[in-house]
Amino acid sequence: MTHFPVLSIITWAPFVSALIIMAFARHSPKLVRYTAVAGSTLSLVLSVWLYFAYDHAASGFQFQEHLPLVPSLGISYDLAVDGMGLVLTLLTAIILFAGSFASWTVKTRGQEFYALLLLLVTGVFGVFVSLDLFVFFLFYEIAVLPMYLLIGIWGSTGEVKPQGIFGWAFKRTGVGTKEYAAMKLTLYLLLGSAFILVGMLALYTAAGSTTFSFLELSKVHFDPKLQSWVFLAFYIGFGVLAGIWPLHTWSPDGHASAPTAVSMLHAGVLMKLGAYGVVRLGLGLTPEGAMQWAWLVGAIACINIVYGALSAMAQKDLKYVIAYSSVSHMGIAMLGIATMTEQGLNGAVFQMVAHGIMTGLFFALVGLVYEKAHSREIFKMGGFATMMPGIATAFVIGGFSSLGLPATAGFVAEFLAFVGAWQSAHSWWLYPAVIGAFLTSIYVLRVVAQIFFGKKSEDSHFQNLPDAQGTEWVAIVMLLGLLVLFGVVPHLILGPIDSSTAPILMKMGLLR
Repeated sequence: MTHFPVLSIITWAPFVSALIIMAFARHSPKLVRYTAVAGSTLSLVLSVWLYFAYDHAASGFQFQEHLPLVPSLGISYDLAVDGMGLVLTLLTAIILFAGSFASWTVKTRGQEFYALLLLLVTGVFGVFVSLDLFVFFLFYEIAVLPMYLLIGIWGSTGEVKPQGIFGWAFKRTGVGTKEYAAMKLTLYLLLGSAFILVGMLALYTAAGSTTFSFLELSKVHFDPKLQSWVFLAFYIGFGVLAGIWPLHTWSPDGHASAPTAVSMLHAGVLMKLGAYGVVRLGLGLTPEGAMQWAWLVGAIACINIVYGALSAMAQKDLKYVIAYSSVSHMGIAMLGIATMTEQGLNGAVFQMVAHGIMTGLFFALVGLVYEKAHSREIFKMGGFATMMPGIATAFVIGGFSSLGLPATAGFVAEFLAFVGAWQSAHSWWLYPAVIGAFLTSIYVLRVVAQIFFGKKSEDSHFQNLPDAQGTEWVAIVMLLGLLVLFGVVPHLILGPIDSSTAPILMKMGLLR
């Protein structure tokens, strides 16, 4: 290991905080919160330090830590970050810190809630910094499984009931309930994990069953036929978590039923694990398979963009609007990957960061609106801007980033992805992508106009609602500031990203 194991401290600080909470803070809600914030603050501070300490000129994997675990099987505790892992680690720390304050009002079994939340984030950090595929997979499972309990226990059942000709069937199967959402999410993601594990073991066996090291496996030229089906396995397995159509249906239900902080991490970070896995393992280990199936990845991404936007337009529940918008925006990230161009791939990773911050902000705001108005039904609410101007302003700016307004992070990501689509072998991808951006403006402006600037509701529940107060401002101000900062100075994120994506494309022979 290095003299200062910064990656291990970032990764395990939330886990140690979770242990402290369960061992010593069970009967003190304030101590639970302060311990969670302390753990998330340590990870955030070290992630920021990591950003500035990383040698951007040298690029490549840095801060490497190595500890043999099972030498006979080639399994090691091997950590390191490149530019892409660097910015996604920073994103995770930001969302965790904001989510810790967004959960300040959790009253039911708060110690277990924070402990599971911190355990989940430990898995996320581990995925972004692991170079050993076996350890990578273990961290991946740690990141996924706590979601079942977090949604099933602390989640909420949708206010808008199932409708339409199949409404009776949906009611009988529990659609809209938190238990249904938790089970559906877990089963889908475990299905994806099976595909990922098969792909990893296939590469491990083909390489001689001597190492799980990503760096060593990336030097092996696998048989093109093997690369073809292994990339497809990685795409399906990681794509489930990224919300690819038609394996996306767990995502809106999971988003809508999850408590605020879990929704922030779910959409802001967890879905990025899927896109990250496709880039890191799919493009990094099976480049010929990636080029062979690029047409499929791009075509499905276009469906995601348009379908997600149309579905968001049809929703009456505010949280479902944001949930389906995530399906649409993750389609932009997957489209950028499919372009196999430098601009497109940079746009894909930038979109992961921009969407993570934006959707974290959105779910924090939706949580505040629900907590104060006790409703998420769009057309029941109205005129909230006069009562909660701070929340209204933040929602408008977040909405502008969602529809790609210049000077916001969302614009930079979409612009790069669109340029990449035009430069790719399938330039027609640009048209559904632009249509998706247009549809996004419709549902975002509709929600803003109705809830915040529409006719004031006469319902007594919606009178004299307070604006954000105290610790509620932490997540809003932090995420809003970063959304604008990365839109005005995109090189802060784009520089590290380009240092990691360019070598991938050079190895694939797509960039000189």
